Amino acid sequence: MSIKSDRWIRSMAEDGMIEPFEPGQVRGEADGERMISYGTSSYGYDVRCADQFKIFTNISSAVVDPKNFDESSFVDLQSDVCIIPPNSFALASTVEYFRIPRNILTICLGKSTYARCGIIVNVTPLEPEWEGHVTLEFSNTTTLPAKIYANEGVAQMLFLESDEVCEASYKDRSGKYMGQRGVTLPRP
Repeated sequence: MSIKSDRWIRSMAEDGMIEPFEPGQVRGEADGERMISYGTSSYGYDVRCADQFKIFTNISSAVVDPKNFDESSFVDLQSDVCIIPPNSFALASTVEYFRIPRNILTICLGKSTYARCGIIVNVTPLEPEWEGHVTLEFSNTTTLPAKIYANEGVAQMLFLESDEVCEASYKDRSGKYMGQRGVTLPRP
């Protein structure tokens, strides 16, 4: 198994693996403030967070049950900035839509800028032949409110190529999150 380079990522993006796609690292300023970078790096792709958020709240005192998830546990927000309450989390999705090749497994890791602030990004692996917007979970591990910026870099995708093609891909198994668009809540 090997990790794929910037050249490979650019080539596969031309074939539709990542849309929209940024072939280099975008850095600079947004609204007079320094932007958190996104785009292609040496051995990965830094994704952006879209401006639709679902912020967890315990206002309804619901039990968090992955088999019977209560949507009233979230407050919806559309904004360039999301404030996550202390010791809570928010869901968002990537700006980018992914189409993962059959011989590739994609791992997502949080960017160090957020990790150094106590904000953890959690995403399960993108399986072979999965496609969709990636649902991102941001955990605020601090006792203070934490800020997430939309349309800026939040996590890095690493593409791992297998030595052999899998027998059954996510698409073959008709995975329940296939083709998801925007923030997608748990499905039983």
